Amino acid sequence: MSRMYRLSDFNYEIPDEQIAQYPLEKREDSKLFVIRHDSSFQHAFFHDLPGLLHEGDLLVVNNAKVIPARIFFVRETGGIVEIILTQKKSETRWLVLSNRTARLRIGETLKASSDSSFEITIVDRVDDYLEIETHIELTDQVLSAIGHIPLPPYIRRDVTEDDTVRYQTVYAREGIAVAAPTAGLHFTEDLLHTLKERGVDTAPVTLNVSWGTFQPVRTDVLQDHRMHREDYYLSPESAEKINRVRSSGKRIVAVGTTSVRVLEATFRDGRNVDGSGSTDIFIYPPYSFHSIDALITNFHTPLSTLLMLVAAFGGYDTVMSAYREAVDMKYRFFSYGDAMLLFRGY
Repeated sequence: MSRMYRLSDFNYEIPDEQIAQYPLEKREDSKLFVIRHDSSFQHAFFHDLPGLLHEGDLLVVNNAKVIPARIFFVRETGGIVEIILTQKKSETRWLVLSNRTARLRIGETLKASSDSSFEITIVDRVDDYLEIETHIELTDQVLSAIGHIPLPPYIRRDVTEDDTVRYQTVYAREGIAVAAPTAGLHFTEDLLHTLKERGVDTAPVTLNVSWGTFQPVRTDVLQDHRMHREDYYLSPESAEKINRVRSSGKRIVAVGTTSVRVLEATFRDGRNVDGSGSTDIFIYPPYSFHSIDALITNFHTPLSTLLMLVAAFGGYDTVMSAYREAVDMKYRFFSYGDAMLLFRGY
């Protein structure tokens, strides 16, 4: 009988100084903690990745683009309110979080602090979120003028100009993510070119990573946790490439937990089916993966659904042991931190 895991099983201690506050100067210089097929550990660097993959392997990457989703507004009283866009509902409707959620009133209108001509109205409360209506569509141009990159809450500093580039993958193209698919932050154009030359191709998928990725699990019984929902798109071209590589016996390597969510959500009868939709899939051990053979991911926060997904793939005991070793060896953790590469086999 499989062990039933609880929230408390996914806790670990991480010193504050190992929570990366800034990216390294070079993306590909991050450390890479490798968990091999036999559950043994190997320590490498991300630029070693081409030597760790095989010709014919396929990297599935999330090409979602992070939008400037943190916006400051002024209330009629003159108070400043921080709003974080979390999920787009329509052209002019969004779910948001705020540092003043409890105080804001339905029907209240707020003006952007950087441009008083831009207004939003609070129209509803949905669980922990507020629903807002904007008077114009939040286009890239509008967001660039009034918004800021929404760094995760564990990065305790102001946003810099460098973050607009570094908290974005080099292949970001589509979508409206409000958090970065951080496993992809280690890739450079040169590294992708080297991989391509060695026969390792890429297939993009899109998952609009929501602020729910930082949502805490509030119950020790994992089955009682309700996962946040995120929109995805798998193109016919990427689906065809993924299915062809799988049929050839080569490996599907998911870059990030967000790519895994798309691949597992679209897997039907031995194939990944193209199309758009939304998923609230919650992956935790024990779970049987259908769509991937290896996983590239960052180190995730204690008690998080992301850590649970990684433990489900790599094996709970193996992954938690790897985390303890990474702490001991001074790896850098979370969004701007180091990476892991896990191969199936435990």
